[in-house]
Amino acid sequence: MPRVYTATFQVRHYECDAHGHLNNANYVRYMEEAAFEATADAGYPQERYLALGCLWLARETEIEFLRPLRYRDIVQVTTWVEDFRRVRSRRRYEFHRLGEAEPVARAVTDWVFLEAATGRLATVPPELIAAFWPDGTPPPAAPRPRFPPPPPPPPGVFTLRKRVEWRDIDTAGHMNNAAYLNHIDDCGMQVARAYGWPLARSQAEGFAAVARQTRIEYRTPALLDDELDIATWVSGKRATATRYYTITRVQDGELLAQARTLWVWVNIHTGRPIRIPPHFAADFRPNMALEPDDASA
Repeated sequence: MPRVYTATFQVRHYECDAHGHLNNANYVRYMEEAAFEATADAGYPQERYLALGCLWLARETEIEFLRPLRYRDIVQVTTWVEDFRRVRSRRRYEFHRLGEAEPVARAVTDWVFLEAATGRLATVPPELIAAFWPDGTPPPAAPRPRFPPPPPPPPGVFTLRKRVEWRDIDTAGHMNNAAYLNHIDDCGMQVARAYGWPLARSQAEGFAAVARQTRIEYRTPALLDDELDIATWVSGKRATATRYYTITRVQDGELLAQARTLWVWVNIHTGRPIRIPPHFAADFRPNMALEPDDASA
């Protein structure tokens, strides 16, 4: 059985968005902190990785948001290593509000093991595997499904240009995993504004779009002062929509990351799901990847 660790956090006011929910990017921050605590608890604090000359770098993260977390909620993030491959490992997470049995979110991150000095792939040492699976050998790793390709972008693809700032950088010198989600959230808000739907308008009409699931693939690290183009387009149905994002470096056009977020619409007064308002969907038709009859956001 794997070594299981639980970290506890209290949701801070500044971690919440305009809907009063824990911001999507902060789920990733909690996951990172829980993973750091878990690896230290297994005998591998950051100092030991420094001595090894190796580090873990996130390759892909997927989060399923089941129920919102709010200011002052106490949340417990339980995490464990599901498997190991030669140079990779998959870590799972469950979020629970304190005292509740049902999870409020689930997540998984696929990590790659690298030489810190060169960035080359490194073989995971047997003793490290044993530290996270002290009571037996981990099961064979399941095949990693490829990140699903998005539909071709429509003529109305929206692009937001951002620069990697000092606040985005982590101790590895890369743009932090959670900062990517901050940037795609910014892009999502700006595309809504560009198509006539700033937050104030949807709030006035009594509805909101909330994330149900996010999946992001990190391909190449973004560095300080890199200029990024974040492009986005959408496909949808009557009650849900999937928004696609690509993050490319302006200097050379390299794809640094890609993401997709499943959105649902809710009544902001009751919290109950609703169909996407038709006039909202109609305004987004130039940004849709599918025919208007098939897409709804």
